[in-house]
Amino acid sequence: MRSKRRLRWASLPLAAALVAVLAGCTQAELHGYLPGFNNEGETPVTNHTERVAALWTHSWIVLLVVGVLTWALIIWAIVVYRRRKGQTGLPVQMRYNMPIEILYTVIPLILVVGFFAFTARDQAAIETQYDHPDVEIQVFAKQWSWDFVYPKSVDGQDVWTAGVQARQLEGGKPGELDPKSIPELYLPVGKTVKIALESRDVIHSFWVVDFLYKKDMYPGKTNYMSFIPQREGEFVGKCAELCGQDHSMMLFNVKVVSQAEYDQHLADLKAAGNVGNFGSEFNRNQNLPGIDKPAEAEKGEGH
Repeated sequence: MRSKRRLRWASLPLAAALVAVLAGCTQAELHGYLPGFNNEGETPVTNHTERVAALWTHSWIVLLVVGVLTWALIIWAIVVYRRRKGQTGLPVQMRYNMPIEILYTVIPLILVVGFFAFTARDQAAIETQYDHPDVEIQVFAKQWSWDFVYPKSVDGQDVWTAGVQARQLEGGKPGELDPKSIPELYLPVGKTVKIALESRDVIHSFWVVDFLYKKDMYPGKTNYMSFIPQREGEFVGKCAELCGQDHSMMLFNVKVVSQAEYDQHLADLKAAGNVGNFGSEFNRNQNLPGIDKPAEAEKGEGH
């Protein structure tokens, strides 16, 4: 009885220390140091960022508990059942213990079902596409840059940005890139956005690091992403699928801006002459299912 009291009193400082440590965690620490958050507690970058971070960090907490328990059992078995001085042969073996066999069968099953259920729940929410978004954008990946098309966004016309591969800054340090060579995708803050993702040549992957989400882009197939940008700022994007020699230079930036800045950017594209069709007719592969043959090719047949 006295030993139990001592143990209880001894646990109080440990509990107090644990509460103090957890209370002092920053937003970055609470979210497992994932991008998309900062220490000032600002709004997450998109409406899905919090969901993705929670699934990731909670999964790692559960896995860490399982790991610690497994390590403890291994060490316990090594210490308790070690061969003592003067002993020979193997220690007494325990087998056909049904409670233990049921335990180490049921617990992993519960973990797998739990991980699957939470993943399916979050995936369903993230993959739900907006039927009538405020903004629709087409993103075309190509070796080794990006084209951004804003359909029917200025006077019913398409405007677009044709990206070029990121290049070395003239006079800069080795590996220092010219920021003007990196294409920029503009998004209005607080608006529902739906992005159609296509590839002009090989398999690519659209990844905005702070969004905590990426999606592959296949030739002849269109994938979609729907989300709401919740915080203004500039965020780094890149291709996350090895797509050839200059894959590492296939970069872009996402600028989340106010509606006024977004409208001004579209007007600037129109003023620069970036108006008209700039879609799949410029894809490298024109013989894939789902890709219409360009009019020029049809005219040229038979000559």
